[in-house]
Amino acid sequence: MKAENHTVVSEFVFQGFSSFHEHKLTLFVVFLTLYLFTLASNVTIVTIISIDRRLHTPMYFFLTVLSTSETLYTLITVPRMLCNLIGLNQPISLAGCATQMFFFITLAINNCFLLTAMGLPFCDREVAHYFCDIRPVMKLSCADTAVHNIINFIVSSLVIVVPMGLVLISYIFIISTIFKIASAEGRKKAFATCASHLTVVIIHYGCASIAYLRPKSDNMRDQDQLISVTYTVFTPLLNPVVYTLRNKEVKDALHRVIGRNRLA
Repeated sequence: MKAENHTVVSEFVFQGFSSFHEHKLTLFVVFLTLYLFTLASNVTIVTIISIDRRLHTPMYFFLTVLSTSETLYTLITVPRMLCNLIGLNQPISLAGCATQMFFFITLAINNCFLLTAMGLPFCDREVAHYFCDIRPVMKLSCADTAVHNIINFIVSSLVIVVPMGLVLISYIFIISTIFKIASAEGRKKAFATCASHLTVVIIHYGCASIAYLRPKSDNMRDQDQLISVTYTVFTPLLNPVVYTLRNKEVKDALHRVIGRNRLA
């Protein structure tokens, strides 16, 4: 393959509200006011629910979690945005950007599922699962959950199908690149690595799709639990093995650490 020259990027800079340069101070005041109000409101909600025992019900518990999640959600994004508006725009490292993206996406998804389950009155206390998953918990509700099920399906589709599609598309490009490798041995090694990665992806997203996107059935409880074990136990176990521990650099580092410990 032809070698291409690329500039190595080690950090990013946010453009922010560059199109509203003349209104940045106004935006700063407005957003700061809203941010402080959000923090004050959520802290007040959590404090009141924690103190008043009469509010120690499932619905208010979900409200507490949601308020906490919303507070963290805004802490991840708003302070840096406010700094940007007053000219304190600092670069963010690749690791910092990845960390922010992780928490932003995680909390955004968390909020969607909390809004789906919150407020429901519950008539049963035995969750037909080994952890609090959204569908088994919703089955305990006394109320009609038809609308909640639709919302849950839409959110699950976005969370599962979209990333899975993007991953599969990326692997199509990777495989097409592998075919361009001149060395047969090189192609073989690349295919072996790609196949193991793709296997984990298919297992994870395939089982998650079965668990969350197929029509619910009371007769499939045991099967649902076994499927859940795949992406809650086996996939987290496979990920470090497939993506990290098989890496030569990681192996070398591990050997160096073990060697140092023996010498010590």
